Order: sequence, then C-alpha cells, then structure tokens
Amino acid sequence: MTTTASSTSPTLDQGSREAASPTRRRGYALLVMVAVIMGALAIICSQALGYPLRDPDGFLGPAWIRLPLLVAAAFAADILPRTLFRARGNPGRFKAEATVLVKEHWTKERITLVVVGLVSFYITYVSYRNLKNFLPFVMSDGSGHAKKYDYQLYKMDQWLFFGHDPATLLHDLLGTGISAHFLSFVYVLFLPMVPISVVVWAVWSRNVSFGYWFITAQCICWALGTASYYAIPTLGPNFYAVWLYQDLPDTGVAKLQDALFNGRQSILWDPFADGVQSVAGFASLHVAITVTLALVGQYTLRTKAFRVGLWVYCGLTIVSTSYFGWHYIADDIAGLAIALIAVYLGGVATGQKFDRRGRSSHPTTSTSDVPIAAEDL
Repeated sequence: MTTTASSTSPTLDQGSREAASPTRRRGYALLVMVAVIMGALAIICSQALGYPLRDPDGFLGPAWIRLPLLVAAAFAADILPRTLFRARGNPGRFKAEATVLVKEHWTKERITLVVVGLVSFYITYVSYRNLKNFLPFVMSDGSGHAKKYDYQLYKMDQWLFFGHDPATLLHDLLGTGISAHFLSFVYVLFLPMVPISVVVWAVWSRNVSFGYWFITAQCICWALGTASYYAIPTLGPNFYAVWLYQDLPDTGVAKLQDALFNGRQSILWDPFADGVQSVAGFASLHVAITVTLALVGQYTLRTKAFRVGLWVYCGLTIVSTSYFGWHYIADDIAGLAIALIAVYLGGVATGQKFDRRGRSSHPTTSTSDVPIAAEDL
C-alpha cells in the first residue's frame, strides 16, 4: 500500500476537485486498533483463568502515574527554558511569552497526539505485561508445567557458533569486569527509555505524523512480541543454562534477573500474589524496541549526532542481550524482524511515503489526517 500527497489542479471546478481529492483516514487508527485488541486479549485471558489484571510498577511507579508525570515534565521542559530565553530575564514578560509558546506548539493536533498516543501506549503495554504474566498458565504442556523450547534454541546457538556458547565467547572477548558493569548500565537503561521515548516523540516530534509513527510502531512491537512468546515460549539462556553466567560480577542486570526469577516462582506458586512474572525469551523486545527507535530516528531526526547515538545504543543493547543471557540468537533475529515490520506498518498507517529502496522520503501529512489516493482503496 502506498500513499500520495493530496494535490488539486487549479483548472478543475469545485465539484471536480472534490471528486479528485483523496479520501482520508486517521493516522492513529492502527494505533488505537492495536491497543483495543491487546486490551481485549488481556481481559479475555484474565476472565478465562480467573486471575486478576494488574498495573505493574516500573520506572517512577505504575504506568498510569509515570506517563502523566513524564508529560508534565516534558511540558515544563518545553515551555520554561524558552520562556526565560524570550523574556530576556524580564519577569513581566513571562506570562505573555509562555502563552505564545503554548499556542505555537501545543496545538489541538499536538494535544490529540499526546492523549491518544499515551493512552494507547498505556493500554498496549499494560496488556502486554499481563499477557506475559499469564503465559506459563496458558502455555502448559498438559502436566501442569509451563511449555518451554529452551533446549532447541540453546542447541541452535551452539550450532550457529560451531559448538560454542555465544555468552562464553563474549565473556572471553570483552571480559567480565568493567565491560559487564557498562553493558549492565546500557541494558537497564531500557527501562526508563521506553516511556521517555514515547513522551519525547509525542511532545517534541517536529511533525505530528512522526509522533504517531513512532508510537504506533512501538505498540506493534509489544503486540507482535507478545504473540511470539505464545508461539515459542522460552525462559532465556540465563534461566536455562545458569552455569554459563556464573563468571559475571554482581551488576544491576544480575539483581534484575534475580528479581524476575523470584517473581516468576512467586506467581507460579500463587497466581494471586502481588506483582507479575516477566520471564519470557522469544523474541527480544529489547532488540525490537531499540531498532525501532533507531530506524524512526534515522528517518525523522535532523541531527546526525542523535541518529548515530541511537544506532550505537541499539548495537550495545543487542550485544548485552547475549552477554547476560537474556536471549538466544534466534530471539534477537526475531526482534529485528518485528522492528522492521512494525516500522513499515506504522509508517504506512501514519502517512509516511516510502520509495522503492524502502527509505522514508517524507510524510504525506503533517496532521492526523492521512490522505489516501483512490487507486489505493
């Protein structure tokens, strides 16, 4: 499906122009649809199992608290510095300058993006966490044990590396000292990065359609990642082949892995216990989300340093998934595939124009209205 920019010939009369004008759809239609489907699936699973839905805590607390806080912080960071700069230190001009800035940037389209984008992301992400929590109960092997394919993917890793384990090779190559702590920082940075990146693209994207593109793509990643967990449920190398990671020091990742293991055991023992279980390997959503971030950034960010920084962060995250045993190589490949699908579908749905080489040349819209040519219907 391709999209074309709306154009009108000056020689056509009004009736002909209306007939020639492309129809339009909302750029957030796919985003909302993904959120509705994920929310419905979470509710259905909850009702079928008889287990409660939860709003899991995370960076700055529950999502329903941290997202508004991040928006408020972004609003202040957007308005206050520029107000002070424009007012040139004159307190009497603060209110007038702030009012002008709000009118310039916080338009109806921008506010719609922030509200629709964050609500849809919140529903999708919380549904993802709950569906992940239900995974071991839904995917049972018939004897009361959770179905897992760790053995098969572990053997595939060894086959790909001619009998060697990827983690061991990385530990020998990079060492297990400073590099472990550095990669731990990179990996754990993902936790605040997810909600912050959503807010940044919603509030500061220079084109409203770019904000819809990024948030839609990210929500597609969470949805496809959830489907992959149910298609090929795994624990991940660190939880399956524990002996491979005993040479690593105590880092933030180690503490996180211990917490996830204890949380899984607690939920398996008592599904009504507090918290959620968050152990699931295939596919790597760390890879999917960071590649999505880098790809959309490559297409939409003007500053080269930002684009390069996102790709470096993406590469380090991919290395850390194998270094700490979060994922098998197949998980990372699946995460990359999910990112490519999500970025493309999100781009088409939000009015981005792709050329034959797969590059995004420019958006066909700067609002939430996406023009659709008659031949594309």
